[in-house]
Amino acid sequence: MNYNNILVEIDDSIAVLTINRPRSLNSVNTETIIEVGAAFDDFATNDAVRGVIIIGSGDKAFIAGADITELSTKNPITGLEFVRTGQTVLNKIENLGKPVIAAVNGFALGGGCELAMACHIRVAAAHARFGQPEVGLGLLPGWGGTQRLPRLVGKGRAMELLFGGGVIDASEAYRIGLANCVVEAPKKDDAGNPLKDEKGRPTFDRNLYLAEVKRMLTGFLSKAPVALSHIIEAVNRGLEHDIDEGQRLEATLFGLLYATEDSREGLNAFLEKRTAKFTGR
Repeated sequence: MNYNNILVEIDDSIAVLTINRPRSLNSVNTETIIEVGAAFDDFATNDAVRGVIIIGSGDKAFIAGADITELSTKNPITGLEFVRTGQTVLNKIENLGKPVIAAVNGFALGGGCELAMACHIRVAAAHARFGQPEVGLGLLPGWGGTQRLPRLVGKGRAMELLFGGGVIDASEAYRIGLANCVVEAPKKDDAGNPLKDEKGRPTFDRNLYLAEVKRMLTGFLSKAPVALSHIIEAVNRGLEHDIDEGQRLEATLFGLLYATEDSREGLNAFLEKRTAKFTGR
C-alpha cells in the first residue's frame, strides 16, 4: 500500500513501520493514525510478517505526540471521534497476534507514549524521553494512557506522571517498568571507540540501535508462532478479568496448543536434545 505519513519495510519476517513526519517530530494526526491502523490490518493477515517494530523517523523523536494544530480545531463531538479512532488503532496494535516492539528512538510524548504502551515491548534508546503532558493542555490522555500506564507502572506512579504532565528519561522509564530495556547505541570511530558530540554527550547510531531491536525480536520469532499468539491473548484478556477467569483462559489456550504440530515438535526436540523447527502449524 502507498502511505503519506508512514513507511513500511518487510524483511526476514519483520515489518518495520516508521512514523515519517520528521518536520513535526513525527506528531500524529488523524490521517497518520488511520494509516497505522491500515498497516496493522495487513500485518494481521500477511503470513510474510511474523513480528513488527515501530520506530520514528530521524534521531530525535519516536512520536512527539498528537498534532496540536489539529487538536486545537476539535469540539466535543470531533474530539470524541478522534479519540475513538486512536483507541481502535492502538487496540489493533496491542491485540495483534504477533510480537510488536516499540523502538523508542527519542521523544515519546502524549499519543506517542500511548502508542508505545500499546506495543508488547518497549526498547528505549538512551536519549529517549517519555511523558503524558496532556493535563498542561487542559486535556487528559485519550488513547488509553489512563488505562495502560497504571497497568504498567502501578497506580501511584501513573497518577504522578498524569497529574504532573512531566517528562522522564529512559533510565527512569526503565526503573519504573515503562521501558523493558535501554539500549546504548553510540556512533564509533575507526578504532571502535564511542563518539561524543561537541557537548560531550553520547552520539546515537540509529542503524546500530535498530539492529539491536531486530536482534531481540528475532529471538522471539525463533519460538512457536501459535504459542506466541496465545501468550498475547492470555496476557491481554487475562488483565481484563480476575485471576480465576484469567487462569481458565490460560488452561483453555494451553490445551489448544496440544493440537498444534509446533507443540509436538517443541517437546520432541527437547527430548532429542536438538533445536526445534517451528512451522506455525
